Amino acid sequence: MKKTIFYLVALFSGIALSMEGAIYGELGKIIGQFESSFYNFFVGTIILTLIVLFFGKGNLTHTFKVPKWYLLGGLLGLIYLTVLVFGIPKVGVGISMIAVVVGQMIMSMIIEHFGWLGSAKKSITKKRSLAIVFMLVALIFIY
Repeated sequence: MKKTIFYLVALFSGIALSMEGAIYGELGKIIGQFESSFYNFFVGTIILTLIVLFFGKGNLTHTFKVPKWYLLGGLLGLIYLTVLVFGIPKVGVGISMIAVVVGQMIMSMIIEHFGWLGSAKKSITKKRSLAIVFMLVALIFIY
């Protein structure tokens, strides 16, 4: 049951990401691409600040104690959203999101294969490789 709920939440998160990309692609046409990305992170920062203030249980001072590469997530998120803001108006939401998912799957398999970034090792099998091939074929068909 717990896994089913997680899968459903992940599914709805994917739906939200596609909607977000489409919205910010359009917003970028009007206010500018970088400004659109800035707006996203500004509003997100305000909302998360309130959530952390009222519900946070962690300790942000520990941020200075972790290995610096742990902090790359913010940069990677910025790159992700900004690339979508620029790309979606040119190639569309569908191709952009499928390309993102294919990229995620490829990198996820590599990370798990080598056990990078604290991940448990999981070998790249023929079935997993074939799944990537099918996703690449879907990317071509959608294009």
